[in-house]
Amino acid sequence: MQVIGELSNHLWQSTLFACAAGLVTVPLRANQARVRYWLWFSASCKFLVPFALLMSMGAPLPRAPATPKIVTAPAVASAIIEISQPFSDTLPLPSTRGSHDAALIVIFGIWSCGFVGIAVIRFRGWLHVRAAVRCSTAMDISSTVEVRSSAGLIEPGVVGFWRPILLLPAGLIERLTTRQLEAVLAHEVCHVQRRDNLTSLIHMIVEALFWFHPITWWIGARLIEERERACDEAVLSRGGEPHDYAEAILNVCKLYVESPLQCISGIAGSNLKRRIQEIMAGRIGRDLQASKKIALAMLGVAALAAPIIVGSVRAQSTAPRPEFEVASVKPSAPNTRFMIRTLPGGGIFGTYVPLKRLIATAYSITDFQIFGNSKLLGEQYDLTARAPHPTDLPQLRLMLQSLLEERFNLKFHRETRDLPIYSLVVAKKGPAEPSGLEKNPGGDCSVAVTPQDSAPDGKRLPACGNMNIGYGRIFGRRARISQLADRLSTLLGRTVLDKTDLAGIYNVELTFTPDPTMGEPPPGVPAPDPLGPSIFEAIQQQLGLRLQAGRGPVEVIVIESAHFFPN
Repeated sequence: MQVIGELSNHLWQSTLFACAAGLVTVPLRANQARVRYWLWFSASCKFLVPFALLMSMGAPLPRAPATPKIVTAPAVASAIIEISQPFSDTLPLPSTRGSHDAALIVIFGIWSCGFVGIAVIRFRGWLHVRAAVRCSTAMDISSTVEVRSSAGLIEPGVVGFWRPILLLPAGLIERLTTRQLEAVLAHEVCHVQRRDNLTSLIHMIVEALFWFHPITWWIGARLIEERERACDEAVLSRGGEPHDYAEAILNVCKLYVESPLQCISGIAGSNLKRRIQEIMAGRIGRDLQASKKIALAMLGVAALAAPIIVGSVRAQSTAPRPEFEVASVKPSAPNTRFMIRTLPGGGIFGTYVPLKRLIATAYSITDFQIFGNSKLLGEQYDLTARAPHPTDLPQLRLMLQSLLEERFNLKFHRETRDLPIYSLVVAKKGPAEPSGLEKNPGGDCSVAVTPQDSAPDGKRLPACGNMNIGYGRIFGRRARISQLADRLSTLLGRTVLDKTDLAGIYNVELTFTPDPTMGEPPPGVPAPDPLGPSIFEAIQQQLGLRLQAGRGPVEVIVIESAHFFPN
């Protein structure tokens, strides 16, 4: 329902714009109707200019996304290797969209019926006016506009946009005095000079497109009212006699009916009683004070600049999501060994990886934070994806998000649930600096040190600043305790919160007897000692830390749907 959401947002903002225009017109006096008219017309035009379009003016041009290419996954020795970077809590989750085609069709059908109905009514009115114009005859009246006479009961009005003509009903001259006729002609010439027909046509289009919104009809009534009052002001400011002018309007209203189209500017319209009172009071239009001109100019600039500024800020905060240069995803063969790892130069490679694990890797969460169709999430896939250039893990996660949306049409939403958790705290007893939690004097990885590829016992250590999981082993070099908590979350299937208040950089070496659910050890890894410590015992004995069980709020992802689309 993204289209409906965007339309609702646009209508809401247009409504606020119209209300703001109404508030601005309050301090303007009655003899400033021409200013109020243009304020209402700008509110009408706002319906034709989506807020998102103005926002896009503040955003940079989008870059064309890279098209994923099909590659064949290479044969790699089986192993259990975790992606060796700490999870990030700041990666954005995309908004989800449901499939609501039927609802959109129904809504579009209702809108079409209303649009066609309004169009038919306007078209019939136009045919009526066109027939009157075709039957009209030229009149010998001195005016800046061509004057023609037409039989009928339509009031005097200006017809046309580019070459307007003034259409007078037959017999009008005999029913009005000379001064009254001059006042009527001056009123209509004012409509021509202001191009009221064109602005009225634009608002008629707005009413047809947004016929369901009451604000558009309210604006239309205000436009007609201010249009006529602005011409009244112009006639009086040019020396028109208020008494003769008022009588002319009353006689026209008594003898003739109003035009069937708003874009035919006549002499009637708006609140007749209030118009006559203002005319007889001799309220002649005056220019706005300098302070009001500045205030209105600032309001107009703000109305246009605000969405552009918002779009610029949003474009900087939501950069286009990167994509892999080449990517291959296919169902795994049975009995393949699970593995997922990063590739040198930027990329991800995995075999027999459940969809749940791909989602967890992409959005920097653990498997237990994902809920949904268990069968769907348990399906295994082989993955090979390479970045267009060397990149870090946060960027790889964003690329994997794009790949999941493209190949699986992944849709989900986020929730916060009360779930079991662990708190990692400092044990009351135990050495202050155990051998497995050695404080590194070299600081974090921003300090240059000599690389160390392996420990004294020949075991491979992770890169500087990383924390990795092996079979019955957690090991890290110059890493933080928060990274250890992330790895424990993965192993234990619960959120582990770092409550140790240890802000230093540590070398971590933790060995334990794996849970039987971890399966058999990989080739070349010796079988674990069945009498060895569990992970809970090892954390306290080797690190001087302890896990406390509890409950707390956990952010989870609920999968709504996913369908695999082969390469």
